[in-house]
Amino acid sequence: MSTEKIEIISGIIASVLVTVFVLGLAESISSGAAGFWGGLPFWGICIVVLPLVFYDLWNTCFRKK
Repeated sequence: MSTEKIEIISGIIASVLVTVFVLGLAESISSGAAGFWGGLPFWGICIVVLPLVFYDLWNTCFRKK
């Protein structure tokens, strides 16, 4: 396998794992003792951070250099 393909596969796997972890954490905070309003700031952070993760994946793996 070429280095480029390995980078793409590992980047996609890592991005999906980060997304699942962060959204699962946000859901557990919102459904736990904090409630919806207590978890809302974390959801806001998630909405800002996750697009940055996928932009970095695109910039690193798929953008023509």
